[in-house]
Formats: sequence, structure tokens, C-alpha cells
Amino acid sequence: MHRFASVILVDPRGWLLLQERDEHPVIDPDTWGLVGGHVEDGEDYEPAAYRELEEETGIRVPPGGLRLWRELQIFHEAYGTLDTMQVWYAATNLTDGDVVVGEGRQIVFVEPAAARGLVLAASAAVVVPGFLDSPAYAAILDA
Repeated sequence: MHRFASVILVDPRGWLLLQERDEHPVIDPDTWGLVGGHVEDGEDYEPAAYRELEEETGIRVPPGGLRLWRELQIFHEAYGTLDTMQVWYAATNLTDGDVVVGEGRQIVFVEPAAARGLVLAASAAVVVPGFLDSPAYAAILDA
């Protein structure tokens, strides 16, 4: 079993920060997914979420700035394992111009309807529509 921590940032328009994966990852190459990755041995999910966000985007969120949305189990065909994933989220005033792409083809804010129509990684196919339909996302839009 593997452990993963992922992050969803939501801009003032309600658009989600998503990563277009390139051909290199073992899991779900050439798809769209969430920013995030493996939780290292001895590491907890929350610090991994902050670390992965900074490594992949150059974005630093202050401690306590991310909130846990959900923990779920995802089957990764590439590994043949049922893995645990925690998804963290936050509202942000950042734009595409603030993102430094550290992994993948691009990392950009995507309009919700367009996000639902992308070829999504296995985890993102569950998380993106679930998050967009959640009270957590609605609360961000209402803030």
C-alpha cells in the first residue's frame, strides 16, 4: 500500500488548480490530476501536502492554511494496490502566473465545467467531481 497527499487550491473565480501530467509518471501518465504525491516513510499526510504543493508549484501555504477535505482509497492499476489518499484544500488569490511548474506539462487553474470534462487520473476522476459537489467547495464560493 502507498500513501498520497494531494492539494486543491480554488481561485476567486472558483477554478481548481490542476496538473496536466506528462508521459513520465508511473501512475496515470498523460492525464490531468491533482497537485501532490507520495507521503514519505515517517511523514504524516498534512506535512506531505504542504511539501508536495511547494515542490510541484513553488507555492508555499502557511501552516494551518490547508484543510482536510477527505481521505479515500484509490486503486492504482500501475502498482496493483489499493492506496490511501488524503485531499487537502484552500482558497487562494494566486493566479497561473504565480505557479512554477516543477512537475508535469502544466499546472493551471481550470474552470469547473472544463475540469469535469478532462481526461482525469484515477484519483482525480473521483476527487474533482466530488469536491465540486461538496459543501467545502460551496463554502469557498460563498465566502
